[in-house]
Amino acid sequence: MNSPDDKNMYFIVESPEYTRDHNVGRICYIEESKYVSRFKLDNPTTLQVKMIGSCVDTFVKVNNIQPLSVQEAQLLQALGDNEARLRAFKDREGLDQALRLTKDSRVTVEVDGKWCQGVIRYIGPITRKIYPDPITGTFFGIELQGKDKGKGQHDGQYIGERYFKCSKDCGVFTPFTRVRPGAPKPLDPPKPLQAPVECLAAGERVSFFTEDGMHNGMVVALEEENNKPFVIISVDRIEKGDKGETIVLPLENVIREELLSPGPSSKTHLDVTGPLTGKTTEVKEPIHLSLDSVVEVELNAGKTVYGTVRWIGRLPGVEGTRVGLELEEPTGVSDGTFKGERFFNCPPKRGLFVKLDSCRPDSRFQTPGGTEGTLSTTMTNKHTARNGALGSVVEGSVAPLSSERALQVLEGRMRGVQGHCNSCYMDSALFSLFSCSSVLDSLLFKATKQQDAPIQTTLLQQIVNPLRKHGFVPSENVMKLRRQLQDGGHSDHTFTTEEKDPEEFLTLLMHRILCLEPLLKLSAGEKVQESYCYQIFLDQNHSLVLPTVQQLLEHSLHSGGLRLAEIPSCLILQMPRFGKKFKMFDKIIPSLELDVTDLLSESPRECVLCGVLANCECNECFRDPTFGSTGFKQFCESCSHKVHSHPRRKSHQPSRLRLPEGYPSTATHHSAPKERLQLFAVLCIETSHYVSFVRYGPGAKDWMFFDSMADREGDQDGYNIPTVWACPEVGRYLEMPLAELAAQVPREMDGVAKRLFCDAYMYLYQSPRMALYR
Repeated sequence: MNSPDDKNMYFIVESPEYTRDHNVGRICYIEESKYVSRFKLDNPTTLQVKMIGSCVDTFVKVNNIQPLSVQEAQLLQALGDNEARLRAFKDREGLDQALRLTKDSRVTVEVDGKWCQGVIRYIGPITRKIYPDPITGTFFGIELQGKDKGKGQHDGQYIGERYFKCSKDCGVFTPFTRVRPGAPKPLDPPKPLQAPVECLAAGERVSFFTEDGMHNGMVVALEEENNKPFVIISVDRIEKGDKGETIVLPLENVIREELLSPGPSSKTHLDVTGPLTGKTTEVKEPIHLSLDSVVEVELNAGKTVYGTVRWIGRLPGVEGTRVGLELEEPTGVSDGTFKGERFFNCPPKRGLFVKLDSCRPDSRFQTPGGTEGTLSTTMTNKHTARNGALGSVVEGSVAPLSSERALQVLEGRMRGVQGHCNSCYMDSALFSLFSCSSVLDSLLFKATKQQDAPIQTTLLQQIVNPLRKHGFVPSENVMKLRRQLQDGGHSDHTFTTEEKDPEEFLTLLMHRILCLEPLLKLSAGEKVQESYCYQIFLDQNHSLVLPTVQQLLEHSLHSGGLRLAEIPSCLILQMPRFGKKFKMFDKIIPSLELDVTDLLSESPRECVLCGVLANCECNECFRDPTFGSTGFKQFCESCSHKVHSHPRRKSHQPSRLRLPEGYPSTATHHSAPKERLQLFAVLCIETSHYVSFVRYGPGAKDWMFFDSMADREGDQDGYNIPTVWACPEVGRYLEMPLAELAAQVPREMDGVAKRLFCDAYMYLYQSPRMALYR
């Protein structure tokens, strides 16, 4: 992928250089010899580098760049968009997977928004290097396979040059972000196993699992690669007329079909391993399940228990296949052990071992069109959660969803965080904070008190990670967090039953439990106030009618005599209201960016008239329409003298501005950096029900709407259906002129846009620069 003569070192620009945001996400390089000699002389704070695509040397701060290998730089350079490149760099799992891909690897590739099966036939550049750039992007040439043949764009040629051969419209060239590892590559020709494999033989029926769920097939042959056994399987036909396909899987990923499917019978008996006795139930068809399936088991006296599959296999001294369940309630008989031997882990009295065919699909998650006899980690209609989402524990670290994957993972019914028992305040807050943003990910990994570690683990492994990986968090996971918050003595006994406010939950989590440093520090003269959220207050003299969030924040800070003591990594703003039901404004215009430069207590600012460095500020001029309706009014010495020479302003008393220590007082306006925060989510409330909007990408229409209780299946014993859907109409309204937007009748606004403009309760902003250091 790279030339051995390449003597350069490569970096990606990760943080902005003041206002030079256009370099963020670009690949830059420096000759290795220059880099070494530079660091031999001293410990430099800047480096002179070249950006890919530019002939001009550029100085960048060492702290603002991250090193790359040549291969990583080539993979990332294939992404034409700087923001996409930076997101891909931060998703280390995806980049590492791409580095491990080789020719003839089986993969899935995104083509026109759908994932198709294919085999890598080429890895390398498809565009010529442009002088003086030392590298160009690495692309993957993929031949589509099976049912996806004919969905490509070429036969292995690109701009008249051939890179590999395949049938017409079966070839695709794509960057690594649209490629996922698939099944192991086929062996050509198959190599016979050197030693017999007693567990399987040609002609036997087997089952295996993929991202689509469970599949069945017949063993065609056995082979090995690098002394590792593989099974060649003829997959069962899915639809009439489908020829099926042959795939190759590692032996450990395959199980005999009979172990997951009891023989057909009209009746079976429940045999609970433990003191509980069974009751006869009818089974209409074979049952299939996997780990993390959610099931129900009917006990004596018509009592039904619910649980999650944690183990499948054979118990010592017991005939037949058994299932180890972790029950929702402490009505079991063990903690995952049987006769002193541990098979899985769960709390005491939550473990239960039952026959495989005693389990039924959890009826609370069934829909009228569901397949009653199938138990998989996906729920039974086509809009349900992804594999492993229900009741799952996802360990490790999962990156926030990128703009390319957000809708793919989250959009639809049974998506997002499932609501239950007045949990909408928590559901919407968790979805907003963690689905597409990493600004508060420090909450998930920071050191915490031993007694609070289980709360942090639940938040990470059972809420944030499943949301980002599967796009769904079941209500029992959220209820577990609510119980932990309540049982730990951090809140009153109503935390699992009654409605709360998002700010109450967030403050409890960040301050009292995980002890996160306050997000917001406000300067009031010589004193500094700290908090996690900021409630906007307005005095009675304001003249705002259709305000922006920028105006509301400025007026609130002005009326309270407050300034920001430092740039917050995350700014949580509560809109002005009289309680939950009464709003101060019929509409509030979202500010996609908050310019906080002039809101900082010690920051260089520009004169609002001439643009040079300001040295004084006038509070009385704040409301003077002569200088505009937005922003604090600061002036240089000359402009202040002219402004306050006017008879109407002679009584004003401007105050001196404080500059950061060491900042040159003679600096021009070009030296004053702009500090901006980006909007990433909005929580809204209507009739005591919270929903949220999330801005999942940089585009004007990259908005999605989330409601944890959008629909319901069943009555008292039913369940809520959380739903996420795209709402590009929001972007259209945000681009309207102010007068046109003001004239919009809320009930006539398209889609869910009315909720954003009329029901906003809390705005969430993040600093892309400061979030990296929290």
